[in-house]
Amino acid sequence: MSNSTIHVCPLSKVDETVLRVGAGRLISLLSAGTEMTRPGSLRAEDHLLLNMHDIAAEQDGMTLPGEVHVRRLLEFAESWNRARPLAINCYAGVSRSTASAYIIAAALAPSRDEEELAASLRRLSPTATPNPRLIAVADQVLCRNGRMIAAVGAIGRGVDCFEGVPFGLEI
Repeated sequence: MSNSTIHVCPLSKVDETVLRVGAGRLISLLSAGTEMTRPGSLRAEDHLLLNMHDIAAEQDGMTLPGEVHVRRLLEFAESWNRARPLAINCYAGVSRSTASAYIIAAALAPSRDEEELAASLRRLSPTATPNPRLIAVADQVLCRNGRMIAAVGAIGRGVDCFEGVPFGLEI
């Protein structure tokens, strides 16, 4: 794995993953109110916390992932100098974080085929079930004309689990 690797993990494995891979930046996608302590090895400016629920359609009292989240995610990723790996977590390491890893890889390697990228995600993580709302918004923001949505749809839902096993996606 190189410094251009995105490491995905559940909240319970953030400290361990950041330390193990030597991550220089961290993106956390959590519901508001979920307790999150930034690993001590990271500066505040190297940690992006995005509050949203893991939902695909509006629900009362919940924060639907939207364009503002995707744009902040992309802005943070685009400012990543790749001197050290990037870590991404959500609560379970299955939906919001895998969607974000896919989105960032697609944005930073724009010529990479969406289907190949989704197939790589599935190979690396049998449990990955990228949040469809984040994928749909990113598909529009990145002008992918439905290709990201179709590619993620083609890999289907991952196997059921309590939380995903950490993995690294090469850009």
